[in-house]
Amino acid sequence: MTIVGNDSVTITTNPKTVADSIESAKIAARIAAENKGQDIVVLDLSRQTSIFDCFVIATGTSRRQLHAIAEEIHRELKKRGEVRLSMSGYDESHWIAIDYGGIIIHLFDEENRKFYDLEGLWADGARVDLAEVLKNTGARISTIESVGP
Repeated sequence: MTIVGNDSVTITTNPKTVADSIESAKIAARIAAENKGQDIVVLDLSRQTSIFDCFVIATGTSRRQLHAIAEEIHRELKKRGEVRLSMSGYDESHWIAIDYGGIIIHLFDEENRKFYDLEGLWADGARVDLAEVLKNTGARISTIESVGP
């Protein structure tokens, strides 16, 4: 048994596939877009690490917006059977990281997203096509490239 936060959770072998994780990540991306998140990207990192399958990265403009995105993502992913293992940065709201095991959600303010440059650090990951997922949301799909050398 593993203790996660204040809750006791039994971690067992996860029968979900990379495709399941990517599907959940697309749902999270759509929710971020519906809550006015911008520069949204899903990176398939399943070939780079065995620890998780993908990142969802989005930018918000305020603490309230980042909280709304995080809460809505949690509500919807919970319906899909995803278990939130941890969340950090919620109180500060500059970078909220939410761990669902196969999916790590990163919600940033603009300054911290540029500073930490996750797209650059994980540049060898495959970008998941979000054109259909984000259609009619008004959200920008990320075109952010690494700012490093």
